[in-house]
Amino acid sequence: MSDRLRPKDFARGIGVIFAREINAYVDTPIAYIYASVFLILSCSTFMNAFFLKGALDMAPYFDLLPYFLILFIPAITMRAWAEEYSQHTIELLMTMPLISIQIVIGKYLSALVFYLTALLGTSPIVLMLLFLGDPDLGLIFSSYLGALCLGSFFLSFGLFASGLTRNQIVAYVIAVLLGFVFVLSGHEKVVEILDGLAPAYHIGNLLYESLSVVPHYSAFTRGIIALPAVLYFFFLSAFFLWMNNRSLKRDRE
Repeated sequence: MSDRLRPKDFARGIGVIFAREINAYVDTPIAYIYASVFLILSCSTFMNAFFLKGALDMAPYFDLLPYFLILFIPAITMRAWAEEYSQHTIELLMTMPLISIQIVIGKYLSALVFYLTALLGTSPIVLMLLFLGDPDLGLIFSSYLGALCLGSFFLSFGLFASGLTRNQIVAYVIAVLLGFVFVLSGHEKVVEILDGLAPAYHIGNLLYESLSVVPHYSAFTRGIIALPAVLYFFFLSAFFLWMNNRSLKRDRE
C-alpha cells in the first residue's frame, strides 16, 4: 500500500487501530488492576508525605512520579507488540490496508489515553487541596503537563521495547531498564559518581544535560513551561515511535 495518503484517510486508519486497542484495554481485567495499583501506591505515598509536610501542594506526588512510571508504563506497553507476535495476530494486522505508521500511532494514542485516564484518577487530590485552602493551581497545571510529557515519552520507548521481542516479560524488562537509564542519569548521586569515575570528561553532567528526563521534567514541576523541555519530550518520543515504525516495516517486508 502507498505511504502517501490523504489526511482524512490517514486519520481514519489511525482511528481503526485506536478503537481496536482501546477495546483491548477495556476488555482486559489486568488493565484495571495495573491502573488501580498505580493509583493506590502513588496516592497513598502522596498522602503520607502530605500529612508529614502539611503543605498545600502536590510536589511530593510529582517528585516520585517518574519512579512510579518506570514500573507502570512498561506494564501498559509490554503487550502492545509482543502479544501480537506471540498470538500470531500480527499477520492479520499486517494484511489490513494500512501503512505501518498508522498502526504505530494508533497503538500509541490508545496507550496514551489509558495513561491519561489513570492520571485523571488523581484529581481527588486537587479537589482535596482546594477544599483545604488555596493551592497554586498554575503550579499544579504545569506539573500535570510535565506528567503528560513524561508519560508520553515513556510510552514511546515502551512500545519500541515491545516491538523488539515476542515475550512480554522481556519487553517489560527492556522498557524498565530504559526508564531507569533516563531517570537515574539525572539523579544527583549518580551524576556525582559518574563524574568521579572520569573527572576530565564530566560524563555525569553530560548525561544529565543531554539524556536525562530529570532537568526537563523538573522544570514543569517548578512551574516553568519551557520550550526546550517540550521539544526534548516531543523529539525523543517521535524518535522512538519512528524506530518502532522502522522495525514494523522491516517485519512487513
